[in-house]
Amino acid sequence: MPSAVPVENGLDQASDSIPSHPLGVKPLGNQYFHRGEVARSAIGTWASLPEEMLTVLLEYLDVPGLFNLGHTCKYFYAICHLDDFWKALFLSQQADSVNPVRWAGTWRSTVLGLQEQPSRQIDCSNVFSDVLHRPFACSNINLQHYVTGIPKANQIRRFDNLSYEEFAKHWTSEPFVLSQCIQDWPVTSQWTIDSLLKDHGNVTFRAEAVDWTFKTYCQYMTDNADESPLYLFDRGFAEKMGIKVGRDADDAAYWRPDCFGPDFFEVLGDERPAHRWLIVGPERSGSTFHKDPNATSAWNAVIQGSKYWIMFPPTAHVPGVYVSKDSSEVTSPLSIAEWLLTFHEEARQLPECVEGICDAGEILHVPSGWWHLVVNLEAGIALTQNFVPKSPSLHHLSEAISFLRDKADQVSGFRSDIENPYELFAQRLGSNYPEALEKAVELAGRKSGKKRKWDAAVAVDETESGGGGFSFCFGGDDEDIA
Repeated sequence: MPSAVPVENGLDQASDSIPSHPLGVKPLGNQYFHRGEVARSAIGTWASLPEEMLTVLLEYLDVPGLFNLGHTCKYFYAICHLDDFWKALFLSQQADSVNPVRWAGTWRSTVLGLQEQPSRQIDCSNVFSDVLHRPFACSNINLQHYVTGIPKANQIRRFDNLSYEEFAKHWTSEPFVLSQCIQDWPVTSQWTIDSLLKDHGNVTFRAEAVDWTFKTYCQYMTDNADESPLYLFDRGFAEKMGIKVGRDADDAAYWRPDCFGPDFFEVLGDERPAHRWLIVGPERSGSTFHKDPNATSAWNAVIQGSKYWIMFPPTAHVPGVYVSKDSSEVTSPLSIAEWLLTFHEEARQLPECVEGICDAGEILHVPSGWWHLVVNLEAGIALTQNFVPKSPSLHHLSEAISFLRDKADQVSGFRSDIENPYELFAQRLGSNYPEALEKAVELAGRKSGKKRKWDAAVAVDETESGGGGFSFCFGGDDEDIA
């Protein structure tokens, strides 16, 4: 353990779970208890720069530059071992590399091609740095400190299962967990990380910024010290793995749970945006606060492992999350661990806070527009799918229509050849659910505070449809199509 309690906000409450830094680096506050030479005093004119600025400058170094600087003194030895520098270098190299990746335990060792971590490291116990110690501390927090003792008022609602009628009438706008919903999926009993490694170890999946075989990702997953571990999040997994999805498919691996009912985005067929993903990750991996794309709702089914969720309704002000005026940019410059250390206690006190754990064999519902952070409590597998639920109020359909229509620059997941997702969605809805479309557009107009005329937004093309079809009109006054 460091010789003094870390002075940074939040670290003291989890200090019992933080071991000594492998190089002996200590938090900056410990410097005031140190008698002897401080390593930073030996870096000459570099010492005039704040440590944060120094790390920005080091981001411009290439591999030889970073390696050589790290052998000039103890301080630079410690700072040039910061794995974030080497991760950035690895990613820049991968763009032009065709060689297979051999994960070596750290980004530095992987970039340098080291066979294993050296058994002896230079003693940097006189290096005092929050910039260097905090990522290490965050990668060693005890997650149980944050996921136990959930206040009763915050606990997410749990059911064995729901019918579609119950979901549509009462629960489309509320998060909940179902414990007896996916037990008949074949993947629930067949998939584990080990079985996927055996059957699909050479399949390449997307894990954030890298495309790795599952074998390589498993090597990384079981041997890394990243503050924010890479999260395998692949939308083409079904095709890559050769599995079938859907209750109507022969030998289907899984299907949409009946309780969530019809999905309005299904009218788009093969032109719908990306909507289903395979998720695999180690402990501490997950997603920082975000809302799901295109104003969709989602379900997330845990096949192996367990996940902690903390959620807030659309209008809530989440501590540590800053949103631009038009909601196009969300700033949360914190890792999951750092958010837990800094803001979790405050967030848990808010009346809107909803939190809980979703275990293997359970499925969680994320309503449209809800903020959520999720973290794996252990290595695990999950399947997730985004959808637009059909509910009597048509609230969620109107939200999706408003998003596609009014926030075209934020729409994501559609193929590049689909130039106007809103127009396409409206045309398909008009052919399949004309009354729902009319009501949803009217509702979207009322929500946006704009006076909209239905006959200016849609028109029946009797020539093409024989009087019964639907087409979308974008001509006329800009206000009518805004």
